[in-house]
Formats: sequence, structure tokens, C-alpha cells
Amino acid sequence: MKKVLVVVDMQNDFVDGALGTKEAVGIVENVAAKVKNFDGKIFVTMDTHQDNYMETAEGKKLPVPHCIKATAGWQLNEKVKTALSGKDYQIIGKGTFGSTDLVNEIREIKGNDGIEMEFVGLCTDICVVSNVLLLKAYFPEEKMTVDAGCCAGVTPESHKAALTTMKMCQIDVVGE
Repeated sequence: MKKVLVVVDMQNDFVDGALGTKEAVGIVENVAAKVKNFDGKIFVTMDTHQDNYMETAEGKKLPVPHCIKATAGWQLNEKVKTALSGKDYQIIGKGTFGSTDLVNEIREIKGNDGIEMEFVGLCTDICVVSNVLLLKAYFPEEKMTVDAGCCAGVTPESHKAALTTMKMCQIDVVGE
């Protein structure tokens, strides 16, 4: 059985930057440890916007410029980046919440075999849940786990709501 770890948007703007929270800061060590101890392929998604972010549909609903490509806020958190050193990982840029590129990469790795996917990162209630449910739609029979201790939402309440949603969609949630 192949195993993959998906590290969702552990970027500076979501940790302690433009959209950062104390809860996001609080999971950094857990995520770094998870990455460091994981044996298998790791996918790292990176929310990626352009200078025209405020003119996009997302920018009109969330008028906080963040993860603008090549800025400090767009970069991966340094502790997570360090944990990735020497690992088999691939960066996947994404301009929206869920990534079809991630679906395609996992489809390629999976081939005709089974695959187990584990998810960590930010934000539980936006990009984590979007990617988990997107992948569940494409791979309904595969084992999927979210480590709640390695995720944080926009608020503690929305984090819990997203975990409940994923449980209802037959995703295993650990680390609560």
C-alpha cells in the first residue's frame, strides 16, 4: 500500500502573516514533526495568488492580500521547509482552495494499487477540507486521514465544524 502525506498551505501568510492565527502558529511544530517522521511521498500545496488578487472573486470576498507569488508571505514556514529537507516531496501551486493538479499527481502514483492519504495543514475549514473532499470524490475507496493536531482553522469553531464535515464524509480524523 502506497502512502502519501499532503501538507496543505503551511505558508507564512497563513501561519503568522496576513491571515495567521495563534492556532496556526501552534501547529507548526506538530506539522514539522509529522513531515520529518513520514516515510513516503509528500505533496506540499501552496496557495498562490498574483498581484491582481483583489480583483479576483476570492479577493472580493476575502479582501486581504495573501500568498502573493514570490513574497515572504507566500513562502513555506521555515520549520516545515527544514523538515522537508531530504524528503521525497513535490510542491503543487494552487490558485484556489482545492487542487485538481493534486488529484492528477495522486492518480499517477496510485496507478492500479491502493493508496493511503494523510492530510495536515491550513486552513482546516477552507483548503484542507476542500482538498480532502475533492480527493474523496476521485478516490472513494481509499483510506484518508486528517490529523486534527496538525491542522488549524480560521477559528477554533470553524476548525471543529470542518472536522465534523470530513467525518460525515467517511474521512478518519485523528489527533483531536
